[in-house]
Order: sequence, then structure tokens, then C-alpha cells
Amino acid sequence: MSSNDTAAVASLPDVAKVREIVESGDPATWDLAWQAGITPWDAGESQPPLREVVESGAIDFPRQGRALVPGCGSGYDVIYIASALRLDTIGMEVAPTAVAKARALLASNEIQTPGRASFELGDFFTLNPSSPEDRFDVIYDYTFFVAIPPARRPEWGRQMSSLVKPGGFLVTLVWPIDAPTEVGPPFFVRVEHYEDVLGDNFVKVFDKVPETSLPRHAGKERIVVWKRS
Repeated sequence: MSSNDTAAVASLPDVAKVREIVESGDPATWDLAWQAGITPWDAGESQPPLREVVESGAIDFPRQGRALVPGCGSGYDVIYIASALRLDTIGMEVAPTAVAKARALLASNEIQTPGRASFELGDFFTLNPSSPEDRFDVIYDYTFFVAIPPARRPEWGRQMSSLVKPGGFLVTLVWPIDAPTEVGPPFFVRVEHYEDVLGDNFVKVFDKVPETSLPRHAGKERIVVWKRS
């Protein structure tokens, strides 16, 4: 990105800045947003709807095994899942700056987790479990689905089917539920967009408007849990 391009991007609102930075579709460009501190999706805490569904007891999540958070950002949700569900939880990111930030958060004295949280630099779409033991008991998606180009959503669905163990859970925080638009990220999303690409491989077992949304998320999200067939 040239100095002129950088100056032009700096004058835009945060969401527009992100779109300018990642418009090439190259996953590596996400690190430019992290380097510039343009991360409007980062709430500085784990997402309240995730905490709500876990702590409500509505879903009998496993309390041992493995979890994955693709596009984990700063790692708040990874650390929460490791702590609350006591799962060995991997956060995956294509942005080295985000991985470094997440690892620093994990290393801070404030974080105490009985599960094991870790962070890896890598591409979700290249994960290829070599055995059933390499699959995950829980996968959590917040803003990853809406960050990828919509044309890749069927690939996302196939990969989720490959990575979640039979009987395992896929937790999706469906946000932002805004007016239809062709621009992104975040790209236009509805619950049925997940249904379309997950197909018969998953059964929806929980679907709720959260009671604990962040103010800027209120009325624009649903927490949905799917069980692998």
C-alpha cells in the first residue's frame, strides 16, 4: 500500500478502512489492518452471547477434548472457551500481528485458564485432519464467516463438516444482521446462509436472540449452535 493509499484509507470510517485494506482478497492483507490498529470487530473481551450460551447450560457441551476458533483475533474467545469448557482450544489466524497480540494476552498475569489455550498462524481452509482424533469437539465462529468472500461459503461448510467430530458442536455468532448489501467485509449474513452451506451434515439445536449483546450489536445478531450429524 502506497503512502497516498494509506493517507486515503486513514480518512475513512473503520469498517470502510478494513474494506480498503483487504479488497484484494489476499488473506495476508488482514495483517495490515492489525498493524494499523483498525480492528472494529475486536470488543476487548469475549463475546457476551458466547458466554450466555455456555453458562446457561442450554447445550451439553463436552468438558474434555479439543476446540478451534478460526479467525480468533486477539484471542479473548479462545481463552474463555479453554477456561469455561476446559477444552484444549486452538485459536487460528492468518495475521501474525493478531497471533502475537493473542499470545501476549494469554501470557498476562490476569489470565488463568484450566484448559489449554494456544494460538497458531495458519489458514483454516488448509486444515486436513489425518485421523478422527484430529477433529474438534467444538468450533466457534464469530466474524470469520462474514469476513470471507461469500463465494467461499460452500468451502467453509465443507471444511466445518470435515473438522467437527460427529456429535460435536459448531457455535456461530451470526453478526451483523444488517440490510442486504454486496459490499464487505463484513458481508451480508442471515442464519439461513449457514444452513445453506452446512446442509444435512449439521442439525440446528439452538437459535436465540442474545439477551447480553454488546450495545453496538443489539438487534443485529443471533447465537446459533449446530450439532454434527
